[in-house]
Amino acid sequence: QVQLAESGGESVQVGGSLRLSCATSGFTFSTYSMGWFRQAPGKEREGVAGIDDYGRTRYTDSVKGRFTISKDNAKKTLYLQMDNLKPEDTAMYYCAADRRPLSFLFPYDGTFVPYENSGQGTQVTVSS
Repeated sequence: QVQLAESGGESVQVGGSLRLSCATSGFTFSTYSMGWFRQAPGKEREGVAGIDDYGRTRYTDSVKGRFTISKDNAKKTLYLQMDNLKPEDTAMYYCAADRRPLSFLFPYDGTFVPYENSGQGTQVTVSS
């Protein structure tokens, strides 16, 4: 079965950087759309970034220019490089995998579309 295991979350100061990783197994990683979403206490889930099987990417506006999503098909691992972190980035970050197209999963209107599969999450806390 699909397994996703996030790591790399921790507490950092404003302006700092983190790199999240998601180790995967149980599916053909290279053919799936992959993504990161987050949820802060009392807030709705928010898609952060997505990458499709061709390596095309999408980002929510608030992280453009600061976050970079990437993947290593040989290692079956998804990454999220987060730079210039802000307090509003504080949230639980989840790795997700889905067979549907990224254009469906990450619409330009910002609607959150639940993925077929997601991990347990890793906490990112940004303090000033």
